[in-house]
This record gives sequence, C-alpha cells and structure tokens, in this order.
Amino acid sequence: MSTDSSSLSRDDVAHLAQLSRLAVTDEELDLYAGQLGVVLGAVARVQDAPTADVAPTTHAVPLTNVYRPDVVAPSLPREQVLAGAPAAEDDRFRVPRILQEEA
Repeated sequence: MSTDSSSLSRDDVAHLAQLSRLAVTDEELDLYAGQLGVVLGAVARVQDAPTADVAPTTHAVPLTNVYRPDVVAPSLPREQVLAGAPAAEDDRFRVPRILQEEA
C-alpha cells in the first residue's frame, strides 16, 4: 500500500478489488483510487480531534442487552426449505467453493 494513508495507487485499488473478488475496469481503478483517497483522508482527520481528556468508551450512550429465553420452536420442514434453494446436496444447501483449499 502507499505510504501516505490518504492516497491510493491504482495497484492498491487493484489489490483491494482482488481481495474483495471484485472485477473492476482500468477506468474504475482510476476513479476508485481518487474516491477512496478522499474517504481515507476524511477518516484520517479523526486523529486530529482533541481527545486527551476523553475517557475511552465503547458507545456514546449506555447500552443494556435484552435477552430472551432460548426456546425451541417449530420451524419449516427441511424439504420445504431446500425446495427454495438454488442447489441442494445431502439434505444441505450447496454453495460454490470460493477458496482454493481441498475439503
């Protein structure tokens, strides 16, 4: 990646697109490099905020978890669920392999 956190090269964007499994054109590489550079620049400005006297928090307002009892309830029959799937195998959803690893 580029050393300047607010600028991205075409190679940086191409690498990010590959990691994200996105197909982008040469024109999009130029466009996205500029747009992502602007976003990164805006995010970097957060570091300029005066936070020395601000206590660390996880949320701006207090949160309380709301739990419900974990109760077994009837669900759809397996055959009905799998009937709506694009592909099924061995009573399970069949999905395309995206990793090059052997099972």
